[in-house]
Parts: sequence; C-alpha cells; structure tokens
Amino acid sequence: MTETDYTFAVNLMQFLVVPTFVLDNDGKVLIWNRACERLTGVPGSEVIGTKEHWRAFYTQPRACLADLIVENRLNDMEALYLEYEDSNGQAYGIHAENWCVMPRLAHSDKLYLAIDAGPIYDGAGALIAVVETLRDMTAQKLAQTTLEGLAYHDALTGIYNRRAFDEKIKIEWERSLREQSGLALLMIDVDYFKKYNDHYGHQAGDECLRALATAMAQCIARPNDMLARYGGEEFAIILPSCDEAGVRTIAQRLQEHIAALQLPHQSSEVSALVTVSIGAVQGVARQLQSVQAFVAAADKALYRAKNQGRNRISF
Repeated sequence: MTETDYTFAVNLMQFLVVPTFVLDNDGKVLIWNRACERLTGVPGSEVIGTKEHWRAFYTQPRACLADLIVENRLNDMEALYLEYEDSNGQAYGIHAENWCVMPRLAHSDKLYLAIDAGPIYDGAGALIAVVETLRDMTAQKLAQTTLEGLAYHDALTGIYNRRAFDEKIKIEWERSLREQSGLALLMIDVDYFKKYNDHYGHQAGDECLRALATAMAQCIARPNDMLARYGGEEFAIILPSCDEAGVRTIAQRLQEHIAALQLPHQSSEVSALVTVSIGAVQGVARQLQSVQAFVAAADKALYRAKNQGRNRISF
C-alpha cells in the first residue's frame, strides 16, 4: 500500500458515520474514528498507539472483540459476551452483543452495543490489522426486554404468568433429573373466589388477587423460586432443590401471610376472611414419569384440600 493509499484509508475511516477503531497485529490502536469518539467520549489522542482502548468500554481490563482475533482467543467469546456469532471462523470476522459500562460518558447508563470485528491480511496471509465497528442498540434492547417482560408476566398481578410457569417447571424438572435434587410444587387456590366477586364486585376481586400475590411473593426468597399466576384465582410456586420440610414451611408461611391480610369474605363458607387451599408435592424427578405427572400430583393434592373442607394444606 502506498503512502497515498494509506492516508486515504485513514481519512475514510475517520469520517465514517459508523463508530470504528482499528488494531494492528500487536493489538495497538491504529485508528479511532470521530464516530467512535462521540460514542465513547474518549478522544483518539488518548488511545492511538496504545492497548488502552478497553478503558472506553469497561472499568477493568477486558478484551474487546478485535483483541480476541489479534490474540487468537475466540474460545473466550462465550465468557465475555451475552450473544455472539463466529461466522465460519476467524478469517471471516465475528459478531457479538453486550452491555458496556462506558465509564467516560457523562451519564451513568450502560450501552448495549452490537459489535463486528474482521481481520485484514496481507498478500502472504499474515494478519496486519483488525477492524471493529460498533452500533448502539440500547433502545432496541430495552424495548425487547420490555416486551419479553410483558410476555412472561401477568398483567393484573405483576408476577410470572402461566407461560413462564410452563417453561420454568420443565427446566427445573430436567435439573432434578440431572442432579437428583428435590423439587417441590405448590398449587394455591383462593377459596370461594367466585362468590367473592359476586359479593364485592370484579374490581374488588382484582384488588384481592393483587394483595394475595404480594403476600405470597414475600414467602419466597431464593433466586430460583418462582411464584406464578396459574390461571384465574389459582397460583403456583415452584421450589427447586427443596426438601419436604422446606415445602411444609413455605406452605404454612403462605397461610400465615394471607391470614395477616385480614381481607373480609362474607360469602365464604369456610371463614369470614379470604383463605386459600394448598396442594403440595415434593420429590425427585425420577420418582414420577413426567413433568406433567408431577404437576398433576400437585393438582390432585389441591383437589383433596378443597374436597376436605378448604382453608387447608394437602401434602
């Protein structure tokens, strides 16, 4: 490449509207264009000729996508990026997406960046540079996260919905099979809820369900536990890695928290206050033939609790 060609290439990179930087085959910054300066808040004068480009994106030393090509470390992509794609090997470039801290920006919000890095080789096939381009995908990622949240959460109560429950119970069933760990499921039904709606009205019924969901959510604390609205006035709690004593404790805690709400229910045939019936099952996945059988066992226990007079727990 002539000096004129090189100057033209550098100027072209500088004025690209796409944030771009280029590393040489030693990992030092050759080019840090103006769009990259605007995106990161880091002027090119601070990073050109150095290996300090990571400071534009992170607070601790961390390989950027271009570094992985320079250092031949593509196997590290899974550990570093939320999403990634190696297009037919290093020779054709790689793509990744990740949240970046962006410590030099005036605001403190992270940016979700889509990143592409591609190698440049000389005529003999030796690596001479790697080009990395960046796209700010924060707005799209936040919109996607919001939509996913809506898809997996109940609009009335704000807790997980039936779709989320169905996916979670399958995951925990497989984990129980794999690790031979205990798995528990509670099915909870509000006693005489139809009569509650008939007496107090549907708006009051909605408020009742929201209050119950809040109280039940306070009964579980582990990150992998899940409370979901199973349907109508029925709720479910999945308790991974839970033994028999644990599920009994949670079930009793549920009744105590709901009783503490002191929600009147004049039409109930079992109490002057809102109560629930609970069916519980606990075991290891191998003890039943399928996840469907596991859920059916909890449902059967719930039916037994209702058949025996409601406002009780059936294990």
